[in-house]
Amino acid sequence: MTMACAVALGCRSSSSRVLAASEAATFAPARPDPKPDGDAALHRLAAAHAHYGAGVIHEMDGEPASALKDYYEAARLDPGDEELVLEVSRRLLIANQAGKALQIVRQAAAQPGASGLVYARLGAIEARLNHKEKAMAADVTAIRKSPAAFGGYQNLFLLYIQDRKARQALDLLDKAAHQPEVDALFLLRLIPLYASLRLQYPDVARPEVVHTNAMEALQRVEQFKTEDPSLRLMLADAYNSLGESEKAVPLYLGLLKELPDVPMVRDPVRARLTAIYLRSKNPQRAMGQLQAIARDDPTNPQVYYLLGKLAYAGNQLRPAADYLRKAILLEPNDEQAYYDLASVQLSLNKARDALQTLQTARKKFSSNFVLEFLTGAAEGRQRAFNEALRHYTAAEIIAKATDPSRLDQFFYFQVGAAYEQAGQYHEAEKYLRKSLAIAPDFTEAMNYLGYMWAEHGVKLEQARKLIEKAVKAEPKNAAYLDSLGWVLYQLKKPQQALPYILKAVQRLDQPDAEVYGHLGDVYLALKEPAKARAAWLKSLSLQPNEEVRKKLDALAPK
Repeated sequence: MTMACAVALGCRSSSSRVLAASEAATFAPARPDPKPDGDAALHRLAAAHAHYGAGVIHEMDGEPASALKDYYEAARLDPGDEELVLEVSRRLLIANQAGKALQIVRQAAAQPGASGLVYARLGAIEARLNHKEKAMAADVTAIRKSPAAFGGYQNLFLLYIQDRKARQALDLLDKAAHQPEVDALFLLRLIPLYASLRLQYPDVARPEVVHTNAMEALQRVEQFKTEDPSLRLMLADAYNSLGESEKAVPLYLGLLKELPDVPMVRDPVRARLTAIYLRSKNPQRAMGQLQAIARDDPTNPQVYYLLGKLAYAGNQLRPAADYLRKAILLEPNDEQAYYDLASVQLSLNKARDALQTLQTARKKFSSNFVLEFLTGAAEGRQRAFNEALRHYTAAEIIAKATDPSRLDQFFYFQVGAAYEQAGQYHEAEKYLRKSLAIAPDFTEAMNYLGYMWAEHGVKLEQARKLIEKAVKAEPKNAAYLDSLGWVLYQLKKPQQALPYILKAVQRLDQPDAEVYGHLGDVYLALKEPAKARAAWLKSLSLQPNEEVRKKLDALAPK
């Protein structure tokens, strides 16, 4: 056992303390003892062993600072033990004692036959101390002495990047990638460096060139046919970082079959697959991976939140609500989850549930635009239009003070619709015009404003133009077709109105009482009372309406 190996082992039980020190003193040398060249050399080696043994004892006693002092002395007195020097210098760097680390590594580098590993460590320390020229010289020597060791390349690459020498950095990576005797790990560690260079200097490290070179390196890795799961995971990550998801996914899936059934081992792989599936617009597979993570780790709120968002985007509203409720239960301080849950509940037409969710959020968090806006929408669904307008006004005030970009065409459309439903038509027109001022081609606002005018028999020509524009943009929209037919009816043009309303009936996803009511009115204007009666009866079968009932009664024989 070398001295450095024992340093890495840490402490043993107190009963073996004397034996540990004895073993360290007797068996610690990492290489044959040097030929005696005098008592001084022998004394230095003996002193190195003694310090090493003392360091072992300090470490077993839980005294890391004292142990490091003795290990440092051992490495200083025996610089030819490279394994010890590298381990002790690593610990010194962690302890922010770069000066001492530099001293022992310089001594090791001065030994005859010092390896490239020592020079790579020397380059790293010199760079840390901002001795750039010395660091570069050490790294160049490290590469020359050990061309199959990664440390020198990595150090020199970082120095080139710091000095904005992108061309030299790219040439260095290509040189490393073509070394004949390197292993799979060496090649895999090059890929993040290629990716970093491409990101920072795309003009020099052109994406297509970097991609080609990196893929050549990965093809060499494939030739090793490694069975090591950690290396295959690195290979999958490398393909993933290069955008080669079709190569990464099979590797990740294969690893899931082989890795231990332990969440902390498997879940990171599932997370990577989730990201790939989301990028490739395959939400169902992404949800499958997230559901597997949830089974392994049922207390992870972020997983349930993502599942909720994906389910909502896929119009799976009930599962979305369930997932988001679980996310909130596990992480009650995730403010956004409350607003997402309220949005889902509104989509499910459960305005009362949405109001309860928002009330809970209001008690936990300060008032903000989203909270006020969603509360306004929920109150509107409850037909509490004055309450809805109060919250919309609060949302508008907050947005003007904090983020005016939130006051977009959709916001003003919602406010305009609430005013119309509250019977405040002048205010409704004002806000709907604001919506159209922001987005002149916003068809929903065109149709809403045009239909409102048509319904009240005002500004009929303006209404017709707006609705015709909406129909031209969306010629298969049943609501817009009905609106156009209705404004033509109001303009006393029932013959022109009929085709549009009949098209609206054909395009409806489900029968609509209002559209059939309009159809009955048009048929009556065309003096076809039987057809008018049939349309009104259909309207009443869908929704009771006193006005339609009166029209039917008026058709009854006297």
